Parts: sequence; C-alpha cells; structure tokens
Amino acid sequence: MPISVAHIYRYPVKGLSAQPLERVTLTPGECLPHDRRFAIVRATASFDPQRPEWLPKTNFFMLMRDEKLAQLRTRFDEQSGLFTVERDGRMLLRASLTDVAGRDQINAFFAEFLADSPGGPPRIVEAPGHTFSDAKQKPNSTTYKYVSLVNLASIGELEKIAGVPVDPIRFRANLYHMGAPAWAELGWVGFRITVGHARLRVVSPITRCAATTVNPETAARDLNIPAILQEEFGHTYMGVYAEVVAGGEIGKGDLLVPL
Repeated sequence: MPISVAHIYRYPVKGLSAQPLERVTLTPGECLPHDRRFAIVRATASFDPQRPEWLPKTNFFMLMRDEKLAQLRTRFDEQSGLFTVERDGRMLLRASLTDVAGRDQINAFFAEFLADSPGGPPRIVEAPGHTFSDAKQKPNSTTYKYVSLVNLASIGELEKIAGVPVDPIRFRANLYHMGAPAWAELGWVGFRITVGHARLRVVSPITRCAATTVNPETAARDLNIPAILQEEFGHTYMGVYAEVVAGGEIGKGDLLVPL
C-alpha cells in the first residue's frame, strides 16, 4: 500500500492548538513556515530575542506542565498578524500578534488565564529566524528546525493496548501519514524520504513526554502514554524528526517514499 500524507499541521504558538493546512512549501534547513514561531515564555526564563538560542521547553508554558492550555482553540493568520483565542465556541481574544499594542493585549490575556501558575506574568516572544522547537539539534543534523512525522498505524497499535481512541493531535506532529506498517518509521532514521516535491532526511525518533497525557479535547490528563509505550513496546517513541534537504511543495494526499 502506498504511503501518503493524511494530515498537515503547524503550531504557530508553542504549546497552543494545532492549525491544519492543505498544502505547504518546505525550505531546506527550515521547519514548516510559522511553526512554533511564537512562544509564551516564563518570567524566570532568560530568553533574549536579540540573541535567540535554543532553550529547554521548561522555560516556556506548554502542555507538559500547563494542561489548561488545551482548553483554548487558537488561530494565527500570517498575512494580517491576527491571533484569535476561543474556548467552548466563545471568542475570548482577537488581537495582532505582530504589533506592540496587540501583543500587550495578548500578554494581558495570558497573565490572567495563567494566573495560578508560579512566577511572574508570562509574555509572548518571537525572534526572526528562530523556532521554539522542543528538539535540540541532533549531532547527525545540520539544523534544529525539524519537520515531525507520525505514523497513524503506530498510533493504531497504541490504541489497541490502551483500549480507547488516541487523538493523533496528542503528538503535535507536522505530518501524519498512513499506509506504512506500524513502527516502520523508526527504521527510516539516517535515511532520506521524499514527500511530495520535497526531500527530507530522518534524523531521530521522537521521545514522548507527559504532554501526551493531556487530552487535546478535554484538557484532562487521562492517559499515560509514555508509560504504555515503555511497558508494551519497550521504548517511548512516537514519530520521527526529519530535516528538509531539498525544498518543495507538499500537500495532503501526496506520496511519502522512503529511499
């Protein structure tokens, strides 16, 4: 059975909701455009937008610690800079992420929404050319700006053990693919794959953390996925990171071919 792209997502603000895409153009050495472009930084973090460098995710608000973020449905429009936040179908915020006045409104919203979190008020940060990836640069890659891929068949195997449906969005991947046997993607590490008109090199499996315990629909911690993976499959992997080595457009339904 041919392997194909089932879903494409980006996450404009680290830790917030997924934004589906039909098609996207990949650039060598870069992640999906606008993926993890922004982050909600903790007051205690020492991130300098003028000299951005990779920091562990614990410096930011994210699902591993802050599961209430899953209550929000957010959307970013890169043309207008407009950022919207909804909860239970009700609009809570509509402001620009790309100008000072709008960002002040957004900072005020998250200061209130996350008021029960320790430390000072959070703030939205951005640094041109930087992405707030969870993954530090791997020794066998040329960048830390990865595209993440998850095999829907591997999630299916996890569902059999868990005995309940597992929402793929728990894994916050960019590309979800179907048609490959479960766990086949772990054998792609070190090899190249083509996706649509782009070519990628798979650099590592993705180790899963407590963020996956959070149900993206209910914001409840209801399934200990890392423990299930370790106990039943002998690892805590779900998906792989890949770097883009040749750019091009990719879309839903495009073939993914391991080389």
